[in-house]
Amino acid sequence: MGEQKNAPVQDTKQLLKVRRDKLAELQQAGKDPFQITKYDVTHHSTDIKNHFEELDGQKVSVAGRVMSKRVMGKASFCNIQDLPGNIQCYVARDSLGEEAYKDFKKLDIGDIVGVEGVVFKTKTGEISIHAEKITLLSKSLQILPEKFHGLTNTDMRYRQRYVDLIMNPEVKDTFIKRSRIISSIRKYLDGQGFMEVETPMLVANAGGAAARPFETHFNALNEDLKLRISLELYLKRLIVGGMERVYEIGRVFRNEGLDTRHNPEFTLMELYQAYTDYHGMMDLTENLYRTVAQEVLGTTKIVYNGIEMDLGKPFERITMVDAVKKYSGVDFNEIHTLEEARAAAKEHNVEFEPHHKKGDILNLFFEEYAEEHLVQPTFVMDHPIEISPLTKKKPENPEYVERFEFFMNGWEMANAYSELNDPIDQRERFKAQEELLAQGDEEANTTDEDFLNALEIGMPPTGGIGFGIDRMVMLLTDSAAIRDVLAFPTMKPLD
Repeated sequence: MGEQKNAPVQDTKQLLKVRRDKLAELQQAGKDPFQITKYDVTHHSTDIKNHFEELDGQKVSVAGRVMSKRVMGKASFCNIQDLPGNIQCYVARDSLGEEAYKDFKKLDIGDIVGVEGVVFKTKTGEISIHAEKITLLSKSLQILPEKFHGLTNTDMRYRQRYVDLIMNPEVKDTFIKRSRIISSIRKYLDGQGFMEVETPMLVANAGGAAARPFETHFNALNEDLKLRISLELYLKRLIVGGMERVYEIGRVFRNEGLDTRHNPEFTLMELYQAYTDYHGMMDLTENLYRTVAQEVLGTTKIVYNGIEMDLGKPFERITMVDAVKKYSGVDFNEIHTLEEARAAAKEHNVEFEPHHKKGDILNLFFEEYAEEHLVQPTFVMDHPIEISPLTKKKPENPEYVERFEFFMNGWEMANAYSELNDPIDQRERFKAQEELLAQGDEEANTTDEDFLNALEIGMPPTGGIGFGIDRMVMLLTDSAAIRDVLAFPTMKPLD
């Protein structure tokens, strides 16, 4: 196979020098691969394998990376990897010519080549290309690691994703699926009459969610700005303007910690639909998830971490109060005062803070007792008003709001409201948020005067929802951590 992989440092230095020397030699001989600007590819590896009957005996040209090479005197084999897969090439001195065969023997694992030749099947039945011409398109000056997948230090796989993609086909498959999932979401929403729009990332007021923003400075206007934490307040302005059905898929930024489900920048999708409510959003969510799974995976039954979840069955719908009652035995319909809520929390070891109101404590109970049980697709509805500053109250029970969170695998996958469109009520709720901010809550919102002005112009009754795209991709690709579905996740600096 030529090089000794995972060689001692001294050997590695020597091997790297050999590669550079080979490049210098090529350049002196007027064969500099970096001077080549294009190469005509007629087929990918999998096209050839899938359509062997019609391509047998035909001339093709493929391009990709040399992943292995067996030199055996006058005839050799190499394996070329391209986007969808890999294919074997049979390289004979007589077909290539003396000098070209010598050049082939000097190729290194990792070099990128173009191969022109005829499709055939070897004696052992492997579909291959009988090479007639090999063109070196790029010289690899580094050595590919042999066991990149089993690295105990997965850190390296995230830092050098380009190597990870070369060495691990299932990683490449995850990112191909990610692209297909997003494209399938777009197709579904476009078919429902939604318009895709774009809203600002640099904002004076980062609202629409509870999160600490990143802050930056805009020199031209000498003004401090923030990176958006959600898409909500601008999309609602478009609903006010009469757009009726809008969505955006984009990066949002939250100045928070890193863990298996959180990265400081992640992909959010939010959509708003005029003249519907949170029940309309539930139907849309159910249909969207079902459609995307069927389209991308070919099934509505997904398996995550060994657990099967069925998107084909109707999703369960339960109120937050009923979920807490079911899993903790505490019935918040019977709890009427903050004192009673605090007493129940103490009795059940649910930790709360002095500023928490009854609704906050209900939510803490939900997080403590119910969340982990919501493995199958479940809509948890009717949240307390204290934790929902942008949502319509339930007319018959104003302590609660028309909101749901969608859960799978014990994770929150989406959050939706019948949107608050009363500007007077909205101002009051911003005021309550400002008070929390003054008490030291860094995640509270500040009053957005222009947004209030938009609501005063008039917003129709509207349903809205936010989806975490990365979590959806994690579930549909059976990926353990958010870093596995972000091509380039945020990493601690190496030093």
